[in-house]
Amino acid sequence: MDTHVTKALDVEWINRFTQLGDSFFTRLKPTPLPQVHWVHCNTDLGQELGLSQDWMQRPDVLQALSGCAVMAGSDPLASVYSGHQFGQWAGQLGDGRAVYLGEIKTPKAQSFEIQLKGAGVTPYSRSGDGRAVLRSSIREYLCSEAMHALGIATTRALCIAGSSGVVYREEIERAAVVTRLSPSFIRFGHFEHFAAKNQLHELRILSDFVIQNYALLLQDPEEPRLLQDQELQDHLSQNPYAQLLYRVTLKTAKLIAHWQSVGFCHGVMNTDNMSILGLTLDYGPFQFMDAYSAGHICNHSDHAGRYAFNQQPNVAYWNLYCLGQALLPLIQDKELTVNCLDQFKTLYRHFREATFLNKLGLYSSALSLSTPTSRTESTTEALKLIPQIEQLMELQNVDFTIFWRTFSQSMGNLGSVDLAAASPSQHKLKPVEALFTIPAALELWQQFWAAYTEVLKSTAQSCEDTSKAMLRVNPKYILRNHLGEEAIKSAEKGDFTEIEILLKILSSPFDEHPEFQAYSDLPPDWASTISISCSS
Repeated sequence: MDTHVTKALDVEWINRFTQLGDSFFTRLKPTPLPQVHWVHCNTDLGQELGLSQDWMQRPDVLQALSGCAVMAGSDPLASVYSGHQFGQWAGQLGDGRAVYLGEIKTPKAQSFEIQLKGAGVTPYSRSGDGRAVLRSSIREYLCSEAMHALGIATTRALCIAGSSGVVYREEIERAAVVTRLSPSFIRFGHFEHFAAKNQLHELRILSDFVIQNYALLLQDPEEPRLLQDQELQDHLSQNPYAQLLYRVTLKTAKLIAHWQSVGFCHGVMNTDNMSILGLTLDYGPFQFMDAYSAGHICNHSDHAGRYAFNQQPNVAYWNLYCLGQALLPLIQDKELTVNCLDQFKTLYRHFREATFLNKLGLYSSALSLSTPTSRTESTTEALKLIPQIEQLMELQNVDFTIFWRTFSQSMGNLGSVDLAAASPSQHKLKPVEALFTIPAALELWQQFWAAYTEVLKSTAQSCEDTSKAMLRVNPKYILRNHLGEEAIKSAEKGDFTEIEILLKILSSPFDEHPEFQAYSDLPPDWASTISISCSS
C-alpha cells in the first residue's frame, strides 16, 4: 500500500527544522497501516490548533494522521540523534518509530511540530519494526494531556488511530499511531550526536537554530530574580552558547521539580529522551506513584534503579553534564560551562521548595523564595516542613495523591477554627489522620501539624484561603496505572469509552467530578502486578 497526497488539515506549514540540512534527517514517507480507524480524538486541542469542528469526521484526516497519506505542504522525515541510555553511550539513535510531518502555525501564532509515532520503519529503527502498539499509544495520549492539565511542561497528543495490523512484542498486539505535538522535538541527543562525530559545523548550526527560533520558550520569567551572580550574568550575555546551556539547565530543574511535586516517575531518562526546551518527552514506562516510596522504581527494565523516583534530580543533572560536554566546543570555556551546570543544584532546590510550599498552601512563603535575602523567618520555618512531610509519607507509604488532596480539603473544612486551639484529632481533620495507621506515623503527623499551624499563624492566612490554594495545586485525579490498564483492555475489545472518560477528568484534574469519584480512589490490589517496561 502506497501513501498518497491529501490536503487534510488545512493548516499553514512552515517546516523550520528542514532548513537545518540533510545531515540532520532523512526524508521518507510514513508506512501505511491496513484498515485504519479512529480510537480517540482530542477535540479541545484540535480547536486550539484552529482545526475545523468536523476534522475528526473527515476520512482524509484519518488517512493523513494514520500515516496512510501525506499532507500537501508537509515534509515528512526522521531526525538523527545519539545519546546515553542507562548511563552508557549508545551511539547513533534517531527517530526509530516516529515520522515528523512538519511544523504548523496556529491561530494564536504558536507553532507546533507534528509527529506520527508508530508510522513505520525509518533508517534509525535499529532492527525495530517502527510501529507502536495500541497499549503504549493510549498511555502516551492520556498522560501527555494529563501533564498539560497539571501545568507541567510536556508534548501534547492530538489523536490515536488504530488498525487491524498487528505487531509483535512480548505478545501479538494491535498497531496504532499517536499524533503528538511539540514546539520542538529537539533533544539533548541531537547535540551529542554531532559533538561525538566532531561535526562542529553542524553542532553550531543546530545551536544557532535553537537560540534563534526558541529564545522566548527558553526564557523563564524567574530568571532575572534567580540569576544573582553578576559575573555569571556578564559572561552569559557575551556567550550565547553558555546562555543556552544555562537556560536549558533552568528549564530542566523546573521540570524535574514539577515531576516530583505530583509523584511522577519518567522511568527512562536517557539523554535522548531529554527535551532541549525542558518538556516532558517520550512517555514509555512512566507512572504516577500510588503509595509513596522515595526509592520507587516504575520501570521493570531498570534493574539497577538508575531512574528511581528519588534519583530523577541526580539523573537530570548528569544528563545536563552530557549536554554541557557536547556544547563545550562552542562555549570554549570549561569553567563557565561547569558554572552553568552547577546552577542546577540551586535552581532545582528553589523550584522544589516553591512547589512543595504551594502544595502546603503556603503561597506567601513560596513567593519569598526568589532570593535567600528575601526569605522571612516564617519561610525558613516553612521549609523545615518539607522533609517532615516526606518522612511522614515514607513511614506510612501513604497514597501520594490522596494524602495531598485529603489534606487540602480538610483545611477547608476547618473554616474559621482558631488554629491555636485546633488539634489534629479534631473531627474535621479525621480524614487525614485516618490515613496514618502506624503509631509512629500518627505521632509524626501530630508533630507536623503543630509545626504547620505555627507557620500558618505567622502568615495570617485563613484556613479557607489556604485550602483554596492547596486545591489549585494538589490534583484529585491522576493517570494511575490501573486506570490506564482498564482503558487499554476495553480499547483492545473495541470499546473506547474509558479513554473518553479519562481524558475528560484528566483534562481538569483539580475539579471534583463527583460522578467519577471512583477514579480518585485507592488502586485495587491487582494494580501492583501491572508491569511496565521499556516496551511500554
